[in-house]
Amino acid sequence: MSTGRLTIDLDAVVANWRALDGMTNCKTAAVVKANGYGLGAPNVAKALFKAGVRQFFVAVAEEAVEIREELGQKPEISIFSGHMKGDTDLIRELNLTPMLNSVEQMTQHFETLPGHPFGIQLDTGMNRLGMEPQEWAAVAELVLSQNPTLVMSHLACADEPDHPMNPHQLDVFKQLTDGINVPRSLAATGGILLGPEYHFDLTRPGIGLYGGHPFEHATQAIELDLPVIQVRDLSEGEVVGYGNSWQADRPSKIATVSGGYADGIFRLLSDKATLYHGDIPCKLVGRVSMDLLTIDITGLPDIPTKLTLIGPKQSVDDLAKQANTIGYEVLTQLGARYNRKTYGK
Repeated sequence: MSTGRLTIDLDAVVANWRALDGMTNCKTAAVVKANGYGLGAPNVAKALFKAGVRQFFVAVAEEAVEIREELGQKPEISIFSGHMKGDTDLIRELNLTPMLNSVEQMTQHFETLPGHPFGIQLDTGMNRLGMEPQEWAAVAELVLSQNPTLVMSHLACADEPDHPMNPHQLDVFKQLTDGINVPRSLAATGGILLGPEYHFDLTRPGIGLYGGHPFEHATQAIELDLPVIQVRDLSEGEVVGYGNSWQADRPSKIATVSGGYADGIFRLLSDKATLYHGDIPCKLVGRVSMDLLTIDITGLPDIPTKLTLIGPKQSVDDLAKQANTIGYEVLTQLGARYNRKTYGK
């Protein structure tokens, strides 16, 4: 088979959820937006549901369709983007819980779906989603009389434990919500790691479930192997790839493997990335092209049939550092062409 093989370990995802849940004394939901961070939302949600998760978060209403089809009506599915125009029928039919982000969304929801469950998102300083403090002050009494399921906010700098924004947002959130008789939520993965004062009634881990930073003790959830299509010997002075961007300074053996930027392997990794044959590192030489990579395997004792880009020797975050990005982007860009093998729960 000439496509890369992406192995997804659902047992690892479940283990990560249990580890994060074990750090709290409150309920723990799961964020499965962006197709379960690239791992496949229906399979991830099914495994986590079996482990005890009863509330899931997605970014937009459409992301809930496959999860509801997989799990039926039992779990609560909440929508970070709230109640957008055009979402009303889907919210009603799938029994979704929008996190209302503005007075306009609140009005839309109350007028089109009176009595339907909803939550509220407040902006505590990130300036991205949520009602501003002055908006909340104006409508809080009305909103609370309609029995929201949750009042939440989101931390901007939780992956930096000592960042002053963390206690600032915590203080703002408490000022806006202390005394209300509604479950509260502030912490995603990073917030869980900040400690109990950030946990409130519900936490919402996302990246930590999938093995990413800042959950340093996470179990890796994926492995990505790329098959070797062809091997050739180069003489000193010969060049490789588009633009002749790499030139051999010694007799070299080059493996061409299946994978490229169409599969989520960033062009910024050109001449930077390392793949592995077991424990032996092999440098990517030349440019990342749409479908192919060229790897220097001169030092290997034998000809490999595959090389590993993400695995025991190189995590998602290790690769992200080489590409000057974050593990979130690596995961969510995993290409559709990979032959996916999912095992576990």
